[in-house]
Amino acid sequence: MAGFYLQAIDRHHPKILLKFTSLILRILKILKIVLTLALMASIKPSVPKGTRDFSPTEMVRRNFIFDTIKSVFRKYGYQQIETPSMENLSTLTGKYGDEGDKLIFKILNSGDFWNEAESRKLKDDSFEFTSKNLLSLISEKALRYDLTVPFARYVVMHQNEITFPFKRFQVQPVWRADRPQKGRYREFYQCDADVVGSASLLNEAEFVMIYDEALSKLGLKDFTIKINNRKILSGIAEIIDKADNIIDLTVAIDKLDKIGLDGVIKELMERGFTEADIEKIKPVILLEGSNEQKLESLRLALIGSDTGLKGCEEIETVLNYIAGCKLQTASLELDITLARGLNYYTGAIFEVKTNEVSMGSIGGGGRYDDLTGMFDDKNKLTGVGISFGADRIYDVMEELNLFPASSTQSTKLLICCFDKEGEKFALPILQQLRQKDINAELYPAGAKLKKQLDYANSKNIPFTIIIGSEEIESGLLTVKNMETGVQDKRTVADILKNLL
Repeated sequence: MAGFYLQAIDRHHPKILLKFTSLILRILKILKIVLTLALMASIKPSVPKGTRDFSPTEMVRRNFIFDTIKSVFRKYGYQQIETPSMENLSTLTGKYGDEGDKLIFKILNSGDFWNEAESRKLKDDSFEFTSKNLLSLISEKALRYDLTVPFARYVVMHQNEITFPFKRFQVQPVWRADRPQKGRYREFYQCDADVVGSASLLNEAEFVMIYDEALSKLGLKDFTIKINNRKILSGIAEIIDKADNIIDLTVAIDKLDKIGLDGVIKELMERGFTEADIEKIKPVILLEGSNEQKLESLRLALIGSDTGLKGCEEIETVLNYIAGCKLQTASLELDITLARGLNYYTGAIFEVKTNEVSMGSIGGGGRYDDLTGMFDDKNKLTGVGISFGADRIYDVMEELNLFPASSTQSTKLLICCFDKEGEKFALPILQQLRQKDINAELYPAGAKLKKQLDYANSKNIPFTIIIGSEEIESGLLTVKNMETGVQDKRTVADILKNLL
């Protein structure tokens, strides 16, 4: 029946049909808009797992950490650089081991990459749609995994502009596709310092002192700097004739704290190590005593490995350097199970752990003799570096309530006024305060005094100046200490001289 009427309209009233069609299209467009708005309204705002927003208070505290660490870096002669958030995927892959490579965040190429893949298949029938073959078509760039590999790339690209040894620091975010948990995020900041172009073990000793000074300044009272040497680990692999399995060995024993000795043994057995191998490894892994006693035992165990003995010698040199300089807070421990799962370390390796709260490592690093060689075979520069885990340090300081009271405030003084006349009178005073580097604000006129004082309290502003008609006439301003509640009258000159 509907079809009959439409045919009748089509034959006798084409204008009616046109209007009818136009009306239907308008209704559909409105429905689309309504649907879109409904969907938008149903989407709850959120951030990706493993990332966070930072409030003004948190940013003040984070900057307190960054500024403290930066000041120590500068004291030891390090200069700041920055590198891009993204690198070519080829720059990053192959530098962190198989497990690390899996955690690199790839960036999707723009354009129709699937069409390109199909074209490749048409040109070459042997081309298969595997993840390995498609990766280069889908992604050519990635978010940086750490700051060390980008730094190595930077050194190679700018080597003709750099004076060696080159001491640099970086404070920037990095990204890892890890499973988020307490103290572990997918986006987090690292505070790195590296020196490249120097083989001196004095650099390793200074890094121990940098850790000690920076973390002591941040208020940590009990933390351990663990040190080992990859040459010692290589020596252990050599004495059991498993030099080719050094990565399997280091990856397994590095998990001793997490999975225990039985878990390490199980993993080694799964990776091809025999019971005889494990019986030789166990006494070394379970070394006890002072650092000197551990070194003595290691030398006996590694007699058949020149590489292992060289590692012992390097550790002893670093310990002797530090012995002449008393550490402020840190305990320094030789830990043979420390392996640091990154493939590019070749000498000393570090890890820092707090003993005050349950938390993973808050810092780590080591020496890498051939990292720049991955980008320039003709110019292999040795380097050594460390990193502070700023996000974990923040969590530790928050749990221990170590942030100073001043780190919760950014404004030191708030000027409150009752009307536009007071506002006009206050502006030159505000300018004078700021010229003296005093962080100050003027609350816009019109609000009740209680609301203005509540604003000061909510921002932990320690002082307020109250300006009314009496203050304008006399020139004596009412100054209130927001913590004690005490208030008195003062001139602008007195405020500038004595209050702050």
